[in-house]
Amino acid sequence: MTGPRFMALSALSFAVMAACVKVAGETGIPLLQIIAVRAVISIGLSYISIRKAGAALLGHHRVLLFARGLVGFLALTCVFYALLNLPLALATLLQYLHPIFTALLAWLFLRETPDRSTLICVALSLCGLLTILWPMISSSATQDAPFFAVMMGLAGAFGSALAYTIVRKLARHEHPDVIVIYFPLVCLPGTVLLGGHDFVVPSVAGLIALLGVGIFAQLGQLTLTRAMALDKASRAVSLSYLQIVFAAVIGATYFGEYPDVYTLLGSAFVLLGAAIVFRDRTPTTASSGSD
Repeated sequence: MTGPRFMALSALSFAVMAACVKVAGETGIPLLQIIAVRAVISIGLSYISIRKAGAALLGHHRVLLFARGLVGFLALTCVFYALLNLPLALATLLQYLHPIFTALLAWLFLRETPDRSTLICVALSLCGLLTILWPMISSSATQDAPFFAVMMGLAGAFGSALAYTIVRKLARHEHPDVIVIYFPLVCLPGTVLLGGHDFVVPSVAGLIALLGVGIFAQLGQLTLTRAMALDKASRAVSLSYLQIVFAAVIGATYFGEYPDVYTLLGSAFVLLGAAIVFRDRTPTTASSGSD
């Protein structure tokens, strides 16, 4: 498995997770309860994996690990809010502006210069993003997208980029499951303190959706961390645009959100950019960037 392949699997996992979030929300489960259940499942799975590997449970770079957890919690809250209040494809598109922020932050803090294939992928993916959003930008359709929800989606994108940059910094020193477990360790008490009084008993459908959120989020986080350990942050995250395509397919098949010609054309741009990165798979050495 290469970095790009791990990232493609991560994108698919997060697309399925996003669909499960929408299903859970439609059954009446509050946003913070969805995050809390995801955190509980992630803690359990990560703990088992860490014990199996014999790694230090709380890691060695604890301040940075805690920062990753806190930033991830804030970003996830913004992302889930957008998912619950916007169409799946639009919420995914807004969140997946994060490769641009990631490339900038990795350049500023990790001294990682994006290679040519990464820049081409980001450029093509942005073309795809603008193509898909064009009907909304150029018409009164913007009225259908609540401004605050759109801003939350953008905030989630920046927060995700910051979290990914921290993950890249940690990936060369900490076990992947140690990095992952700090995220739910911060999320769980945060969600209980902020919204525990609003938690509800889920229906059978809601419970299945919550389990899906936790399982696919865990798979997405682990494969993302593996990708970050094997490749530059900007290069690995550029492939996360594949989630836009996965989200469009899931939205059409499950939620009846059929893509228009703009979405299809934009998805083609995204797939072309991903194909370029997959073709140019020169291994990145451990010396890339800074420690």
